[in-house]
Amino acid sequence: MAQDYYELLGVSRTASPDEIKKAYRKLARQHHPDNNSGDEEKFKEIQGAYDILSDPQKKQTYDRGGFQVPGMGPDANFSMSDLADILGGVFGGRIPGTGGGGRGRTPMAARGRDLETQARITFDQSIDGTEISLPVPSQDPCPDCRGTGGRAGSSMTTCPECSGQGVVIQSDGLFSTQTPCPRCRGVGRVPKDPCPTCRGTGRRPGGSTLRVKVPAGIRDGGRIRVPGKGEPGVGNGPRGDLYVVVHVAPSQVFRRKGEHLEIELPITVTEALRGAEVRVPTLSGTKLLRIAPGTKHGSVLRLKGEGPKKTTGADERGDLHYRIAIDLPKTLTDEQRAAVDALAETLDYDPRADLLSRAATRTAGGTHA
Repeated sequence: MAQDYYELLGVSRTASPDEIKKAYRKLARQHHPDNNSGDEEKFKEIQGAYDILSDPQKKQTYDRGGFQVPGMGPDANFSMSDLADILGGVFGGRIPGTGGGGRGRTPMAARGRDLETQARITFDQSIDGTEISLPVPSQDPCPDCRGTGGRAGSSMTTCPECSGQGVVIQSDGLFSTQTPCPRCRGVGRVPKDPCPTCRGTGRRPGGSTLRVKVPAGIRDGGRIRVPGKGEPGVGNGPRGDLYVVVHVAPSQVFRRKGEHLEIELPITVTEALRGAEVRVPTLSGTKLLRIAPGTKHGSVLRLKGEGPKKTTGADERGDLHYRIAIDLPKTLTDEQRAAVDALAETLDYDPRADLLSRAATRTAGGTHA
């Protein structure tokens, strides 16, 4: 009679998935073949039971009377190759101690690596958007062996690195990880007589020129993803992506501030005092900007919606910010000096009075000079 899976893991039939997982981890760690006291056969039984009970569909089938762990009773109804298929997600199709890969293991497919390249554009190109040509390095199929890695007429043999599995398995105690075999690139076979041109790799360095659209409003350091232009995949896996990092040359007029642009706008003392309308640069020419009377140095005025296009996908634009810089003349004529003196006579107030009052309050009770 076959042993009960729940009994094997030491849990009840009403155990939660977390309870089943906890029990499995404890038993698997205890019986793992890498341990001195490990029991490989017991480990296989525990792994098989957990594979069934941790999968809702398999668990439902088992609870209805299906599934048997091989070797656990005379009524076992599938072979070790069936177990290899079930445990493929853990051991890559290989059960410890069997040396096999189940029924005709499919070569592992893995996505190719992403590539990154740099591009430089002008400030105006970043505002308006542009299209650029980029040289892109690539690994192309070898023209002599057509990507097989073998000399013409050479037959293929099982890869000695991965024993035909197509993957290299690394065990870290309880858990195993698998990566595509670096020698056969996940195929599981290698040519007996390697191609002399590519030395058996099936590839050679190549390159092409790629046209890439740069969206309007892109910022310095922005990344553009070009799908499927990275390195080729392993074992017929998809190619990776190409990422273009865009570097924007600085402007002599505008300075980027997030989604907006900032401009330092010089004005005269009289424009700050009396107010004025001054002509200012924009991305599309010039416009009149109103300066209110009494505008202070460092104040920021805004033209809404006159900035760069936002990169959020919506048809929106940022703003233009004008930071006021009151420009003082380095020298004065006698007439100008007289006018300034006359103005000083009429400005009967002390702009530092409040500052000194607050400072005196803070230092009250202390020693004063």
